[in-house]
Amino acid sequence: MIRVAAVGDIHLGPDSRGLLRPAFDTLPDHADLLLLAGDLTRHGTPEEARVVADEVAGLPVPVVAVLGNHDHHAERPEDVTAVLRDAGVTVLEGEGTVVRVGGVRVGVAGTKGFGGGFAGRSGSEFGEPEMKAFVRHTRGLADGLRRALDALAEDGCGVRIALTHFSPVPDTLVGEPLEIYPFLGSYLLAEAMDESGADLAVHGHAHLGTEHGITSGGVRVRNVAQPVIRRAFAVYGLPVDGGRGAGGEGS
Repeated sequence: MIRVAAVGDIHLGPDSRGLLRPAFDTLPDHADLLLLAGDLTRHGTPEEARVVADEVAGLPVPVVAVLGNHDHHAERPEDVTAVLRDAGVTVLEGEGTVVRVGGVRVGVAGTKGFGGGFAGRSGSEFGEPEMKAFVRHTRGLADGLRRALDALAEDGCGVRIALTHFSPVPDTLVGEPLEIYPFLGSYLLAEAMDESGADLAVHGHAHLGTEHGITSGGVRVRNVAQPVIRRAFAVYGLPVDGGRGAGGEGS
């Protein structure tokens, strides 16, 4: 069994230094890797990113992350990424990485993702240039996730995980106002997961949402925004044969 720890929307700043480190130090007892599902900072500054870096630096499990909308707010995502990578975090955007757990190659494909809505109630590439650009941005990020998942399959990964900030399904948004669903995720992310295949999808962003969901193709989806899971991280078990069951425990 592969044990996947995950959390998003920790929104760390200078006054939260050291807040999560005691829990993260227990990770070897609970998990084989840690996934960070975006919104790691409050405003996307390098100073805030250094707080995040200190929380995870030197952990004895691999740490893989994507950025969220808050991490882009200061328009310095490259600097935030650099700080995290200096601390040993693998930061993904349209890329994949392979983590070895025993003899199993666990592939993680990541993208921030973006909004647009869900099947039957979504934006389209029609009309004003601004609307076309909005949906094209989402489609481009979803295409990057699809390519990353495909590459991990070609690389022989027995288990594949899709890591995003925005949600791929409306299931995990239940509890949020319906009016903002289009700004919380996109069905294009789920299409990429279903077409390329994944054993688990992890996201954040929806603070008032629900933990459990599923794509139409059967990929288990988990909303790990910290206000939803209400703990330092959640842990999900994945069978090493690549089956699509995702049980869970918490810490």
